Amino acid sequence: MSELSWREARAAGATGIALLPIGSQEQHAAHLPLGTDTLLAEAVVDRALGLLAAPAPGEDTTEVVRLPTLPYGHSPHHLFAAALSLSAPTLAAVLDDLLSSLVASGFRRVLLVNGHGGNDEIMRLAVKRFALRPEAAGATVAACSYWTVTADDTGAAAAGGPVERPEVTPGHAGWFETSLMLAAHPGLVRTPVPVREPVAVPPLFDNPPYPGLTTERHGEWARVGGATDDASGADADAGRRLLDARARGLARAVRAFDTATRPEAAPAPAPTAGTPRTPADRGEQ
Repeated sequence: MSELSWREARAAGATGIALLPIGSQEQHAAHLPLGTDTLLAEAVVDRALGLLAAPAPGEDTTEVVRLPTLPYGHSPHHLFAAALSLSAPTLAAVLDDLLSSLVASGFRRVLLVNGHGGNDEIMRLAVKRFALRPEAAGATVAACSYWTVTADDTGAAAAGGPVERPEVTPGHAGWFETSLMLAAHPGLVRTPVPVREPVAVPPLFDNPPYPGLTTERHGEWARVGGATDDASGADADAGRRLLDARARGLARAVRAFDTATRPEAAPAPAPTAGTPRTPADRGEQ
């Protein structure tokens, strides 16, 4: 978007999808940089856009306008070490302002792609709340976190076999993120990656006492050293396959969003209060 003129942006908004990556600046243990979430969100998005720019035979072209990444998120749980954190109301307000600005600027379809777990609930609520506002009429907004849109095939992993580890995905500063960083930004990973020593009492945020139960205990992040799991077994080959699976999954998600929300696929607006309804509207013959 930063490279478009305003007329070009208006024209793109009429038909294309505005895509906003969201990251964070926060501690990622001793071996990863504070910008890890931002860098990984960008890596997945950029690789996915590369796939969309070269559609396979029979696939429609998907027009996407990539917005500058929002590099700050909701990270109060990492302030024990170092972070630049927005409060939940502030992040919600920023996302609401950006969605409002995009729609006012002519965009009718917006996709938020998140790279930080602390943003996830806030981002999804922002999308839901914005869609209820009158100014959102005619617009469709969507959101996902990049680790949730894995491609549903194993083609890219065939050479080395599947590498998915759901029990530590996405985690924080652990095997998953470290493998991705070794693939996307190896020069920013401090090596050797230290072994995370087992803790006598596992943190509840990562091991809830009952499935579906969200549990937080004061001081947990500092007590376990700022990481959810041992990253010492991370490697670049696994990271490349993980990155490829997320990029292919995101590309498919964008295509599906595009197909479902193109102007010709949009439903007619529902009658508003006071609008006369015809017999056909009422289902009468």
